[in-house]
Amino acid sequence: MDVDTRLLRYFAVVAQEGNLTRAAERLFVSQPALTKQVRQLESRLGVQLFTRSRAGMTLTAAGRELARLVPAVLDGWDQALRETRAAASRDARVLRVGFLAGAANEATEQIIAAFGRRRPGWRVEMRAATWLDPTAGLAGGDVDAALLRLPFPGQDTLRVEVLLTEPRWVALPAGHPLAARELIAFAELWDEPFVAAPAETGWWRDWWLAAGEREGHPVRIGSVTETGQPDDWLSAIANGYGVALAPESAARYYARPGLVYRPVSGVSPSRVGVAWLAAAEANPVIQDFIQCCRDGKPA
Repeated sequence: MDVDTRLLRYFAVVAQEGNLTRAAERLFVSQPALTKQVRQLESRLGVQLFTRSRAGMTLTAAGRELARLVPAVLDGWDQALRETRAAASRDARVLRVGFLAGAANEATEQIIAAFGRRRPGWRVEMRAATWLDPTAGLAGGDVDAALLRLPFPGQDTLRVEVLLTEPRWVALPAGHPLAARELIAFAELWDEPFVAAPAETGWWRDWWLAAGEREGHPVRIGSVTETGQPDDWLSAIANGYGVALAPESAARYYARPGLVYRPVSGVSPSRVGVAWLAAAEANPVIQDFIQCCRDGKPA
């Protein structure tokens, strides 16, 4: 019988939290999706793992035994996966670097060039990720390092170094009444419909909506404007479905007709960081890339 390791990961977090809502937040998935995965695991194993009540999720005897065994299984699988992928990368002399839209910036080309001088014969393969994966493949071992927007879910489990801080601006349709303003107070945007990342991205989506900086004012989400793809996000704004907060650098990297970016006061800034797995501390190639990122920090 085959069991997807993802199901085991979901089970482990629910077992730790004893609560589906908290587990869903940690896992960066919706609660209904998590419930479905837990039931799928129980069906495949043919046993009941939890008893469910208003108080939460309580492990059965079978569930307690699985919870005892699962961490070692997952650790072993993760280690095998990392070492296999790392071996393939070393053999090809390729460093895999994930990134989210806007996290790669003007300094990225210089960082890659510096890495090439430090590691002749190696090349950097940049891998773009959607907003559905804020670690850009790093948490799953698909990349060796990542350039990310902070904060992001799972940040505490990775090694992270902040490279730069920049203000959050607002992206508006060119015909918006506020588009001609030089500076917009965030409070003036509270009643605007916002283009948002999908709901399953949880608190990361809320951070980009600045939901905690609205003095309790509710967020309005525009119709048909939840997207994990930057191009769809830009199109939704340009077509007048809503506005969105964006890093200042988006005005340079994602300029397009029908779209304007304006500075916003009264909202916290965004940060860009380089992230890597703890196991990469012993990898000299990855550490050379990290050092090139440090050397490429804005003065």
